[in-house]
Amino acid sequence: MFGKVAADILGLSDLGSVIKPENYDKVDSDDYVMHEDGEKIFFLIKSKSDEYCFTNQSLIHLDGTSAMSKKRTLRRYSYSSYHISDVSLETAGTIDLDVEIKFTLGSISYSIDVHKKHLEEIKDLYKALVKIAEISRENEVALAHAKESLDTASGVLSQIAKYQGNIAEQFKELNQATFSWLTDTRKQYHVKDFGFVFERYINN
Repeated sequence: MFGKVAADILGLSDLGSVIKPENYDKVDSDDYVMHEDGEKIFFLIKSKSDEYCFTNQSLIHLDGTSAMSKKRTLRRYSYSSYHISDVSLETAGTIDLDVEIKFTLGSISYSIDVHKKHLEEIKDLYKALVKIAEISRENEVALAHAKESLDTASGVLSQIAKYQGNIAEQFKELNQATFSWLTDTRKQYHVKDFGFVFERYINN
């Protein structure tokens, strides 16, 4: 779909270019966005061989072996399963043509070279990724504390139940309450949609 004509229109080179929203329908990544489930593209970087599509739910990476080959590898990394960390931005020197944004998804490291004319847009992406990383890290800590509190409360109630008759019924009620509480807590601290972050920081 994304042939030489489209590449010429978007001015692509070996360095990445930031694609404007009005051109999202000209990139291959758009075919793999789960629009049916409310997924939306918020930022897209494309070079002649690769696409890095940042949606509200995941990073979609179309990895091309070369600009001449049509063979691509599609990888999808949801932010809820692959937490973002180690976000950094390397700006261009006097003679450099590119800026470099780096981040880690789970255990997978990315380093994306982008033409320096897109520095202002990349700054917005940098802020969004830093915020997502911060939220994910804080939620992990909060969820761990919540689980510790639950374990402590469950231990105390189990001891009390031993001395207050009808142990089986009390144990059943305790398990049901624990499951419901843990499910609600996980929903609160396990964010899958970061659209609100991109809407705050991305200005394209």
